[in-house]
Amino acid sequence: MQSISVPSDGNVIVGMGASDDAGVYRISESSALVQTVDFITPIVDDPYLYGRIAACNSLSDVYAMGGIPLTALNIVCFPMGKFTLDVLSEVLKGGLAAMAEAGVQLLGGHSVDDPEMKYGLAVTGVVHPDRAVRNDAIRHGDAIVLTKPLGTGVIATALKAGTIDEAVMTPFVRSMSTLNRTASERMLRHGVHACTDVTGFGCIGHLREMLGGNSMEIIIDSKSVPLLPGARNAAAGGFVPGGMYKNRDFVGGLCSPDKAVSQDLLDILFDPQTSGGLLIALAEDAAGGLVSDLRASGITDAAIIGRVNNCKEQRITIK
Repeated sequence: MQSISVPSDGNVIVGMGASDDAGVYRISESSALVQTVDFITPIVDDPYLYGRIAACNSLSDVYAMGGIPLTALNIVCFPMGKFTLDVLSEVLKGGLAAMAEAGVQLLGGHSVDDPEMKYGLAVTGVVHPDRAVRNDAIRHGDAIVLTKPLGTGVIATALKAGTIDEAVMTPFVRSMSTLNRTASERMLRHGVHACTDVTGFGCIGHLREMLGGNSMEIIIDSKSVPLLPGARNAAAGGFVPGGMYKNRDFVGGLCSPDKAVSQDLLDILFDPQTSGGLLIALAEDAAGGLVSDLRASGITDAAIIGRVNNCKEQRITIK
């Protein structure tokens, strides 16, 4: 995409030149559009739950920017010769349930006959032009808060092998089916500096995005990172998705883990997530209040997992 020249527009606040979660376009002095698109292949067998998870995943980018999603369009790739339309109906009902909870109006969509099922949304939201939360606006002394536990990728891989029981499945589905709406609202109350959601790049990959062009070090306390039940067993059992290796390559030499950090935990930190939580950077003295507020709001896995320091070079240290 770097070879494509995009015409400039003074109303673009966040555009193609940024590695952010959504585009932001000013439409007035007090309002800007937030636009994003995302779709995924099935991560669970239940079509309704798949639809809900996919919609939550799509809406998350607007929440990460501090925006309010307003409307959405369905994006559907459906293998007509493989499944009945009843399956598609359940997928769309699941997506609609998530949109209804988010207060988002479905306006339409587009579908194609495709060998592999895919579903997601193109989402439009709003934010004040001066209050869009960027992913790379971290500051020296910031604390890093994570709002959902990690491990959806390794658990999904183990699920395909039939090794996941109900005790693991229930929190796995619940986490992915939860909107990041409340987390977004709470971070705005506590003076967020930067935010992104944890999805395909994994936790460490998205922390790399948060570094942006800043010469800073992000130090992660691996013992403080919340994990889904069964995630470590899945990783230790070798149920690691291929995306994890791509995420390691993406981060490259920026990441320096201590020798004491186990391999299964490292794998989870690089594990690509579906409908993951928010990574929030804010002043250290405000982080405790945010976590307390999040937990009181039902986001019980929220935790401070790291901090940001000035550095001569970009670095992510895992302790």
